[in-house]
Amino acid sequence: MSQTLVSPANAVFDAAAFDESVMYTYGRFPLALERGQGCVVWDTEGMAYLDFVAGIATCTLGHSHPALVEAVTDQVSKLQHVSNLYYIPLQGELAAWLTKNSCAESVFFCNSGAEANEGAIKLARKYGHTKLGIEGMPTILTANASFHGRTLATVTATGQPKYHKGFKPMVQGFDYVPYNDIEALKMKVASLNAYGPKVAAILLEPLQGEGGVNPGNAEYFKQVRQLCDETGMLLMMDEVQVGMGRSGKLWGHQQLEIEPDVFTLAKGLGGGFPIGALLCNSKADVFQPGDHASTFGGNPFVCRVGVTIAQTLEQENLLENVRERGEQLRAGLAELVAKYPAHLAGVRGWGLINGLVLQPDAAKAPIDIVKAALEEGLLLVPAGASVVRYVPPLVVSDSEVNGALAMTALALEKVFG
Repeated sequence: MSQTLVSPANAVFDAAAFDESVMYTYGRFPLALERGQGCVVWDTEGMAYLDFVAGIATCTLGHSHPALVEAVTDQVSKLQHVSNLYYIPLQGELAAWLTKNSCAESVFFCNSGAEANEGAIKLARKYGHTKLGIEGMPTILTANASFHGRTLATVTATGQPKYHKGFKPMVQGFDYVPYNDIEALKMKVASLNAYGPKVAAILLEPLQGEGGVNPGNAEYFKQVRQLCDETGMLLMMDEVQVGMGRSGKLWGHQQLEIEPDVFTLAKGLGGGFPIGALLCNSKADVFQPGDHASTFGGNPFVCRVGVTIAQTLEQENLLENVRERGEQLRAGLAELVAKYPAHLAGVRGWGLINGLVLQPDAAKAPIDIVKAALEEGLLLVPAGASVVRYVPPLVVSDSEVNGALAMTALALEKVFG
């Protein structure tokens, strides 16, 4: 991709120069974004787009939210970073809010979802050795079609072979089971534990985001919780994409009416600023000084961001907005599914993480719909091989949802005729 984009202020963005200098790890759309307000972003040519990607389920408060602008402006004038060798009051404040509002009792801060999941993997291994008496390599079970990150350990934990291609040998100590299939899970655990404890933890997403916006089954997860209680295994939940209110509840596992031993956060916790978090109960809290660390994790600047997002979620009653706008979005998408039954299979999701599902034999791919929506002024993103994902900021309005539905209708008319 190579082109020159010119902004109204005559500031030139040279895509060719960009591509020459930045490592080619993304297949980018021909769009250069330079500013945003709420759920709208503008490109370097002054064109406006309705943002239903939100940095891939990240911009909780949208773009340039006044509370966030005020907080980061104030904080950067005071203190942006110090070492975790010292107490950081804002880190304690954010951790206190997280533990007060969840089943967790302690928090470790890092920089991303992958790092949070790396921390969970290390925690599970130490727990397996010290609490379950596992000799040799502890095993962590994850689900087929899962996604847990791009580091070598988290991409191994990811149950999608396409992400493993070119990076073998993968990290040892992982095995996979079908999602939402309790009998398959029980058989796997029984097989691995046949000659003594080997499985240290089960790591699952409450809703598989990258795997196609596939929600967990509540009865399945209740039985997973029971199995972990019976065996001593940790139940770990990857909430990187659904945490901080996106599901319509503060935590995705609340949709399943269970409490995990460990869960991980990122994306919505920082609203676009890099922060991740590993949360656990006292049973799983086996780290000691020196076991794990992060240079940037939990610094004053990003914790001020996290505190501001948490406070704004409460002050603006955003969970109710997520539930109402989510119902509105799913209802509108269902009408479009009814209009194109030969091409569209349905709608699934929670709150403001929703997927428009294509028929298994559809001649078109999600990317075709995403590109057509872009031409109409709507930003969307695929999820897996057959789903178009809708993950707008949690501040999205009813009129903006209607606008997204109208633009989707135009895009589908272009794609399907």
